[in-house]
Amino acid sequence: MPSSPPLLSLSDIATLARVQRPVVSTWRRRHPDFPAPVAERGNRTWFDGRAVTDWLTTTGLGNTPADEIGPELVAHGLVRLAEEIGAQRLVSVLGALLCLHHMDEKPLAGITEDALLDRVERMDPDDEFFRRELVEDPALSVRLAPLAEELVEAAYTPGGAHEHLMAHRHRLGLTGPDTGSLSPGLRRLVVRIADPLGHVHDNGALTVADPHALCGDLLHDVVAALDDPSDSTVLAAEKRAELARLTRRRLILAGVPELDLDVQTGVELEEQLADLDLIVTILPYQAGESRSRAQALEKIEELSVLLRPGCTAVVVGPADALVGELDAYEAKVRSRLLRSKLVESVTTLPSGADPYRPGYGCALWTLRRDPVPSALGQVLISDISARSLDSGVGEALAEDILLWRAEGHHLGGHDPRYGLSVRIEELEKRFGAPLVPPGPPVSRTLSRTVRDRPALIAEAEARLSEVESEARSHADKHGPLRGGLVRRVGPAPERTTVGTLIRQGRLVPVKGHRIAAEHIDPQGQFNVLGPDEVLGRAPRDGRWIDRFVLAAEYPHVTPTRPGDVVYTTGPEFGAMIDHEGSSVVAFPARILRVNREARRALTPRVLTLLLEGSSSVQRPAGAVRAPRGVGEVVLPDLHPEEVARLDAVLAEAERRRALLDRQYAELDTIRRLSAAGFSDGTLAVPPT
Repeated sequence: MPSSPPLLSLSDIATLARVQRPVVSTWRRRHPDFPAPVAERGNRTWFDGRAVTDWLTTTGLGNTPADEIGPELVAHGLVRLAEEIGAQRLVSVLGALLCLHHMDEKPLAGITEDALLDRVERMDPDDEFFRRELVEDPALSVRLAPLAEELVEAAYTPGGAHEHLMAHRHRLGLTGPDTGSLSPGLRRLVVRIADPLGHVHDNGALTVADPHALCGDLLHDVVAALDDPSDSTVLAAEKRAELARLTRRRLILAGVPELDLDVQTGVELEEQLADLDLIVTILPYQAGESRSRAQALEKIEELSVLLRPGCTAVVVGPADALVGELDAYEAKVRSRLLRSKLVESVTTLPSGADPYRPGYGCALWTLRRDPVPSALGQVLISDISARSLDSGVGEALAEDILLWRAEGHHLGGHDPRYGLSVRIEELEKRFGAPLVPPGPPVSRTLSRTVRDRPALIAEAEARLSEVESEARSHADKHGPLRGGLVRRVGPAPERTTVGTLIRQGRLVPVKGHRIAAEHIDPQGQFNVLGPDEVLGRAPRDGRWIDRFVLAAEYPHVTPTRPGDVVYTTGPEFGAMIDHEGSSVVAFPARILRVNREARRALTPRVLTLLLEGSSSVQRPAGAVRAPRGVGEVVLPDLHPEEVARLDAVLAEAERRRALLDRQYAELDTIRRLSAAGFSDGTLAVPPT
């Protein structure tokens, strides 16, 4: 490691501990043993990173697991080095050092330039893996050698250290369309669908290829899924020389034998070296304005030539080419692929498959020669574009495709959760049309939710009738809503400010609290109310926090009391009454608590009405001034008798509003269930 310790700012410490930035300032004030700063540069304070990690590990504060704090500190040091020497250079030289460590099985700490060059010449005389990266600047290589050794110690193996480096490559700045950036969920899905263990021969051998390797993500993941990576043979091609060399080092570090590894610089595989069992690849990215959909499909045609009996290909590519609507020539190419009967499945993926290009839609194809007879002439078409690619969705989709591969379609077989099997003849009739399922999956139309929709709608209709009857009974008993409000005669009431009411003890202000997003828990016991809830932009019962987390992380927080008025001044003014209490108010929302024992006491309903009607809280559109603080809000100082009469009117209006809200809720339920049922074709309106 470089002799100087990694330096962290307060923001860096917050990131390291996975807390909000103000939490670190609180730690500095409350904990005398918090590490002292070691440098001041400009307006930033810097701390010794190792001292901070030791303190976090000892105290147990923060949200980062203890075994991840050390590697996270190393990542911060890598970011600083990348800013200094460049991301590509850092990744290349560190990767080369790790590969040297792996191949000659000797430590790097304390190595001299001469010793380093001797080891390089001995281990890589033909410059297949790391010679050029390490001899170009021997001084830099020697400088980074202790860091490489520290990475190995943290990860236990050179291969694990290199994967840690690759996991942070985008954070270091190694970005761009040619480096590859599939989400972890999609990478797991590709490996699951590729099913490397299912393609292993009796002797344990497997041959896998990628003609567009980029940084070797998919190849590494497939090899890592094997019981013994040394039984694998890997063929790859990558047009960028530095990425081809990176992939070569990465696979050596993953355990692929040197003699069973061939990574070409270019676009052609040396497929004559071995019969392929698996192909996994990402089609090269092209920007939308220059993207050729026909070219993407032609690249899949080139891959199909490599498929021998039993070989499977898993391809990720642009959704507009693989599943979108095509013109005549493009449709001809896709039709040719479908008619070849090599296309096993087609899946539309959700957005975010490539997290660094969120606008780039992706789709996944699998190809296989000689499918099972019950799948011949059919394609499994799935669509998970409206879902999040979490482990549950990915596992279910992979199971759909693997069972389709093994069984095809037959009565009593597996019903796909996310797609339908479609005959190629039917697809040909829709020449050039999008490749999407022609209807909802059979498993969905047969699901309990679908079967129960008519009953659920009938139950909602029954509840609606009950609420309507309750509303009519209330109206019959109490008559129409008549507040008896008239135009005021005589002098208007005196006016006062909220600040004055606070000073008089008639109102009590209570601050809101900063609640970290990671502490929001749908299984919690305390409702969290912030600006969105106050302004009606989010449901009032949508956010919760666990009582144990509240006690441990926010010991100074006191929940609301029944009748507290929760308000916010940004992004606009709003107020609401927390009738039940026991909520946590999230800053910048705050509380005004009515002192019911005070002289000339207000009520929560009257206070909320007066706040909402005050012109002094309104901010004109386009205004550049900041909104007034609540203490400056001007209100009429109503007589207690008038407050009581107004509160009674507001309470009655509130009761009627609650009855209407219950009716609206049932109507929304009926509409939502009807929309889902008619969209997937499982509901109908019978003739009268």
